[in-house]
Amino acid sequence: MLVIELVIVFTVTLGLSGARALLSLLDALLRSDTLSDQQVAINTPQATVEVIDLLRQLLGAVQLVAWGALGLYLLWRGGMKLAEIGLPRRPSRRDLLLSVGLTALIGTPGLLFYLGAWQAGLNLAVQPSTLEDTWWRPITLTLSAFGNGFAEEVLVVGYLITRLRQLGIGENTSLIISAVLRGSYHLYQGFGGFLGNVVMGLVFGRVWQRTGRLWPLIAAHTLLDVFAFVGYAALRDHVSWLP
Repeated sequence: MLVIELVIVFTVTLGLSGARALLSLLDALLRSDTLSDQQVAINTPQATVEVIDLLRQLLGAVQLVAWGALGLYLLWRGGMKLAEIGLPRRPSRRDLLLSVGLTALIGTPGLLFYLGAWQAGLNLAVQPSTLEDTWWRPITLTLSAFGNGFAEEVLVVGYLITRLRQLGIGENTSLIISAVLRGSYHLYQGFGGFLGNVVMGLVFGRVWQRTGRLWPLIAAHTLLDVFAFVGYAALRDHVSWLP
């Protein structure tokens, strides 16, 4: 039953995203342009009418939170308390410090790795946001960042590794499976996006295995995406080194 549950959950959510990302990468490789000459955008306009675009952006964030909530519900229905996977009602001060540390550990090296992979032709030029400059852009980008952090850390770390433990799979093997899955749905960015997120998955997954705290991972992931989404939107027309 657990195997069937895992297949269904990840077919509905991030596993299917990984398959789509792989096809996107294959499509990019078959084009005449090199990867570095191609662009891919993450947060894009969803409608020509502003209010409809706003609502569709919000629905995208809601969907991501729902994906994470699905994983939590299945664990809870199976008899687990959310605190057992690192989601107590109130995050501690230690959680805050750990999230800041993880953001610093992953953020700057991750940006440098992406720029290096792009310059080396191993990655597409990633545009975190192509949304127009509206009053609601920072809000929707921040909500999207939280949605990404919540869905990915809950499903790929807390939910997946817990279920793999229940199936008798070792901690190191579970960690690798989790990290590779995380990298798979970033394949649309290129090989650099895949490798960078595998490394992030190894770090985040090991931190969770050792601390049992999931809030710091969600917070750190959210902060990383806020810096990427909102920061890129603010800087893209003012600096030359961003695609």
